[in-house]
Amino acid sequence: MAELNPAATQTEASLEQMQNLLERQKQSYLAEGQVSAEVRHDRLERAANLLINNADRLVEAMSSDFGHRSEQQSMFTDVAASIGPLRHAQKHLKGWMKSEKRKAGPFPLNLLGAKARIDYQPLGVVGVISPWNFPVNLTFTPLAGILAAGNRCMIKPSEFTPDTSQAMAELIAEVFDETEIGVLTGGAQTGADFTSLAFDHLLFTGATSVAKHVMRAAAENLVPVTLELGGKSPVVIGRSSNIQKTADAIMAGKMMNAGQICLAPDYVFVPEDRVDDFVSATQQSVAKMFPTLLDNPDYTSVVNQRHYERLQGYIEEAKASGTRVVEVNPANEDFRQQPHHKIAPTLVIDPDDSLQVMQDEIFGPVMPIKSYSKVQETIDYVNEHPRPLGLYYFGEDNEEQSKVLNHTTSGGVTVNDVVMHVAQEDLPFGGVGPSGMGSYHGVDGFKTFSHAKSVFTQTKVNVAELAGLRPPYGEKIMKTIRGQMR
Repeated sequence: MAELNPAATQTEASLEQMQNLLERQKQSYLAEGQVSAEVRHDRLERAANLLINNADRLVEAMSSDFGHRSEQQSMFTDVAASIGPLRHAQKHLKGWMKSEKRKAGPFPLNLLGAKARIDYQPLGVVGVISPWNFPVNLTFTPLAGILAAGNRCMIKPSEFTPDTSQAMAELIAEVFDETEIGVLTGGAQTGADFTSLAFDHLLFTGATSVAKHVMRAAAENLVPVTLELGGKSPVVIGRSSNIQKTADAIMAGKMMNAGQICLAPDYVFVPEDRVDDFVSATQQSVAKMFPTLLDNPDYTSVVNQRHYERLQGYIEEAKASGTRVVEVNPANEDFRQQPHHKIAPTLVIDPDDSLQVMQDEIFGPVMPIKSYSKVQETIDYVNEHPRPLGLYYFGEDNEEQSKVLNHTTSGGVTVNDVVMHVAQEDLPFGGVGPSGMGSYHGVDGFKTFSHAKSVFTQTKVNVAELAGLRPPYGEKIMKTIRGQMR
């Protein structure tokens, strides 16, 4: 199962082509002037209709890129889940666009009718670099905020899902003028050239290691960036949790997209006296959801040979170190001969931190389990490592829950489930530190892709002169100063 060279199957956009499109988008944006609510609503409508009318083609493309990908999962996570944010933006658009009143001050500048407000203005042209794991969702969900804010957009989708990238490029070109939204396909060089462009904002979703190069390139043009990254998102299972319900939720999240999710539970803390119970519960959970795996249409393949070998390497290293490894394989299927890159969910029990599975973001159906005696141990461990994109707590002990949440820092949290905070359109989604910078979704996305312009309107009366704030200075200004220094 040799890995194809993805860049060879799609058009490589040149730096000159990208620079030309950026200049045309900027000129078109400036010529348009103020972007009305009606224009923004129409662009959101066209994006939503594109997904609705071409869902089958996009699902087929994603399955082709993955070798096998659950059609229902693609329809749910990539198509339907992208339409929701676009509709949410349409519903709230006019409210988001309203000027925000602020209090004028300080005294005496706030006298006699002076006013202060914030106007949310489009940034201009936003660049988007989207990843391969949810190639449609992580292209169209950001468009909700970008288009609602009145911007133009240039998109560089992943070369590792070439069929999906090509489909999106063709479909977007059918319903959007290139000066509204343009898609540039290609490989690593195209991506590097894309990051060097003088956008008004750049959104990158992908690996932390790549984000460093993206941020460095963006800095050359002082382009502000939003980085949606990942990291090792931990799960803390409290003693008050229902182990079977907990395992059901965790394995549903871990096995969705075969664990190829930036928010997937990466490793799980289990009370030391309940580890075997949890292992047994995960086996029951998997058997209930996936009685078989190899030919099961609901179970997605690892995206390519390179990632398949990487994940197998984690498992083999753990076995070689003497670590207990449990393959959860309900039908005892032989995964050595298969047309795809499927891997049975695999538990690695109490691995040493020196193992690669505890160093890297796993991004696959391999899950370490770490035992603990006191919950403080889990807090200390999380705080000793880079801040994760997500953190999950299971249990009914509110005091313990508060302790875990208040003494750790992560991009977001889901309690008694995993991943689902990302589905809340009214909550900002983003990381912190190594797991990301900035956030979007809902009104927070609108604000991320807008310039919050401060506007102060002075009264017709010359307050500054009346208060002695202009030379020649005298007792009036001293009175004002004494008032401010109380």
